[in-house]
Amino acid sequence: MESERNTNLQFVDVLNEWDPFQLKGDSQYDTEIADTIQAIHELDSPEDLAERIQSIYEFSFEKNIPMNQCLTVAKQLLAIKENDSCII
Repeated sequence: MESERNTNLQFVDVLNEWDPFQLKGDSQYDTEIADTIQAIHELDSPEDLAERIQSIYEFSFEKNIPMNQCLTVAKQLLAIKENDSCII
């Protein structure tokens, strides 16, 4: 359980650092981060996760993030997920 919590905190750090709309500051994307973390646990494909991320942020901000940016962050997030699953 502690491992999952630490992994989720790593996801939050990556997503806060990403700041796709340059809002500067933690808690600017709390709802989107929560939805994205849920998606990370549901999806394993970088492309599928990138599409979900794009959709989540577009729904909230009514602005489109280029797919290549979403794919880059999706790959980072799935790498964290993969590393966590390898820990015994």
